[in-house]
Amino acid sequence: MKPQIRFKGFTDDWEQRELKSITSVITKGTTPLDKSNSGTVNFIKVENIDNSSGEISISQKISKEEHEGYLKRSQLQENDILFSIAGTLGRVTSVNSDILPANTNQALAIIRLKECNLDYIKTFLKSKAVTDYIKRNPTVGAQPNLSLEQVGNLEIQVPSLREQQAIGTYFRNLDNLITLHQRKCETLQKLKKSMLQKMFPKNGELYPEIRFAGFTDAWEQRKLNSIADVRDGTHASPQYFSSGHPFITSKNVKDGYINYDDVQFISDEDFEEINKRSKVDVNDILMGMIGTIGNLALVRETPDFAIKNVALIKDTGDIYYRYLYHCLQSEIVLNQLTENMDGGTQKFVALNRIRELHIPFPSKPEQEAIGTYFRNLDNLITLHQRKLETLKNLKKSMLQKMFT
Repeated sequence: MKPQIRFKGFTDDWEQRELKSITSVITKGTTPLDKSNSGTVNFIKVENIDNSSGEISISQKISKEEHEGYLKRSQLQENDILFSIAGTLGRVTSVNSDILPANTNQALAIIRLKECNLDYIKTFLKSKAVTDYIKRNPTVGAQPNLSLEQVGNLEIQVPSLREQQAIGTYFRNLDNLITLHQRKCETLQKLKKSMLQKMFPKNGELYPEIRFAGFTDAWEQRKLNSIADVRDGTHASPQYFSSGHPFITSKNVKDGYINYDDVQFISDEDFEEINKRSKVDVNDILMGMIGTIGNLALVRETPDFAIKNVALIKDTGDIYYRYLYHCLQSEIVLNQLTENMDGGTQKFVALNRIRELHIPFPSKPEQEAIGTYFRNLDNLITLHQRKLETLKNLKKSMLQKMFT
């Protein structure tokens, strides 16, 4: 048994071993009796384990008395592997000393190795071989689960200890890179959220909390329809085809971009007819009007689509489009949209209410400074998101190729 890809210098066949043969303990915990969350011992559940990085975030504490009494069997030790066996199956992490003392419940198997490299076994437990085993073996009740016997019977491909160490180190370093970019994304997203609150004046105020040096004038307030041409798409339902021009609705407007994953297509004739009234151009802004209100997309490339149930905020040059795009994401505008929503289960906002939105309006140079700042911040976020996706795809590929 040999993998498709392996490190240079390793040629020996791999063994096939049952997990229980390389462990000293395979057990699980149970639900604590005391639900007050007032103790000092960390309590780990499946939802506390990040599915990608394996990082553990603590949200519950139990008492020392329960940890040493009722839950004594599931006291965690450093380097224990936690493997989810109920609900969400196959989530993997290991225990570091900095979260001890700690305990867990019946949804996580505790796997304590007596031999084999920790990083290698953790990596193997994320491989396609284990994913396929889980698909074949779950007991389906109120929620899918694996028994401890099924966990113990799991077949592990075991190379030499040196090759285990090489593979384990490779994936540990890859996970560290993934975690690094994930954290950078989260930090930048938090920064953006904070600056969207602080770089635009609060309701009724004339000055933002934070602004660039050299700008001191009070801000004006304008209605959106006085500084932009605000329209919507067609109200008709054209015939759909398997190909043609994409037909964009509110569900396709998300996170600053057009999402084409679930899009329908219309004919040349309908495309031309709709665009007589609501043609979209570069630098225009689209805003979802139904469902999740306020989702935006900035049109960055020459479009080849038509729109329905989407507000079209056209770039007229009266306001810097990048400033307006980010202003529409600010708390002061989102609050207005929330106050003006209609509908029951399916929320919507009328076009006339979007036209009446009050927009903070600084001088053009300040608009350009703010718009440029947020553009650069968005570019940094996108850079790390793309790097993150590349690393995740690399990991997925290597998990398939480095294990048979």
